[in-house]
Amino acid sequence: MEGKRLYVGNLTYSVNEGQLRDLFTQYGEVASVKVIEQKGFAFVEMGTSEEAQAAMDALNQTVFEGRTLRIDEARPMQPRSDFGSGGGYGGNRRRY
Repeated sequence: MEGKRLYVGNLTYSVNEGQLRDLFTQYGEVASVKVIEQKGFAFVEMGTSEEAQAAMDALNQTVFEGRTLRIDEARPMQPRSDFGSGGGYGGNRRRY
């Protein structure tokens, strides 16, 4: 495992950053926690890649707050597509 940033999915919407920090601190230093509100997932950055791997190995597929966690190494964010060359409403209309 190369990265220290983990994707944590299948969270209840009520989970907060403090709860996740407490959960992941058992496996090492937690550098940051970012809960994506109303989406059911978060990103947790651990101090080292070894700590991230230990947390992922221990917590993936375990039940937390009534939901089975899905934990993976976070992938870099991909740039968003503009959905075609025109972009926006009516962008692909012929112009005379």
